[in-house]
Amino acid sequence: MDFKSLMAAQISKAKGTPSPGSTHTTSSTATNTPKYLRRAEIEAQRQATYLSEQEAISREREERARKKRKLEEDATEEKAAREAKLQRLAEESRARREESDREEERARRKRLGLPDLPAIENGEGESPVPANEDIADDELQLKLREMSEPAIIFGESHRDRLKRHKALVAKALAPKMSKGPIPTTVQLVEEKDMRIPEPDEMPIPESEGEGMVYRQLASWFTLVLREWAIALSQRSTEVKESNSGIQASNNHTLVLRDLTPLFRRFEAQDLAKDKLLEPIVEIVRNAQKRRYVDANDGYLRLSIGKAAWPIGVTMVGIHERSAREKLHETDKQAHIMSDEGTRKWLQGIKRCLSFAQTRWLPGDGGQLMG
Repeated sequence: MDFKSLMAAQISKAKGTPSPGSTHTTSSTATNTPKYLRRAEIEAQRQATYLSEQEAISREREERARKKRKLEEDATEEKAAREAKLQRLAEESRARREESDREEERARRKRLGLPDLPAIENGEGESPVPANEDIADDELQLKLREMSEPAIIFGESHRDRLKRHKALVAKALAPKMSKGPIPTTVQLVEEKDMRIPEPDEMPIPESEGEGMVYRQLASWFTLVLREWAIALSQRSTEVKESNSGIQASNNHTLVLRDLTPLFRRFEAQDLAKDKLLEPIVEIVRNAQKRRYVDANDGYLRLSIGKAAWPIGVTMVGIHERSAREKLHETDKQAHIMSDEGTRKWLQGIKRCLSFAQTRWLPGDGGQLMG
């Protein structure tokens, strides 16, 4: 083949024109795939491809939703089974506890010679309510509504409803706590009724008047602690954040904690009349009259007492020192040495006196404690 034929073949190949030797191959390819396509055919192919893709996405989405529903159903069934098991275990535990309580009650009755418990007649496993304590269900629901409580609670039996009513009645009849610095069940009196009279005016009686004295004492200490808290709150921010201000707040908190046992003694009214009640009454009476020196003397007699405090050697050789027998006198024992709780609320009384003389100044300057 010469150069001219080679060039012609290369030129025809570059232009796409079939060479003379490849006429059969080009004609067969042209018959299989058309050289040009109409726009409608291209659009139909695109739509077919799109529809097939969307159908595949829809099938995948439905499969995911089906798996999710199955997981949710399995979780719901598992939760229901778990709750049923917990409820069954709780009922079994309650039954065992009630049976144990009944066995203990039977043993106690047998030990004391009392009649045995009545047999369980109802199917709920509950002992019947005594006739003198039972209330008709309609009347019981009415009483619960009057107390602004739900008449019926889901799953509640008549016995449970009766227990709930008794608990509400007991709570309503329980003594209410005051809202003072130290909450107490002692009924506080007004400030005009806090003054404790002199012994010659009205001595401390044994019954009703003594309860009034306890109320007056609790009311006076509550007044002092409340005024103390107000004075602390009225300080400036700089004073509150200083070392002395923080110490003053800590002292007030410490007094509240230490005087709480004394308020519990007021509630029980169990202070010894000669050793504790009358000395405290004397201290408060003098403080109310702003005779703080006399109140401090009463505090010293109450706390330190008149007992002899030995210093040094009490016996040398075979001879006793003078007044050595006074060391063993128990009627003059110092209360501050009796126990730790008594020492703390005695110190709380002293701190209340120190604040009272700054809040209610005495008319006589000689009545100021050092």
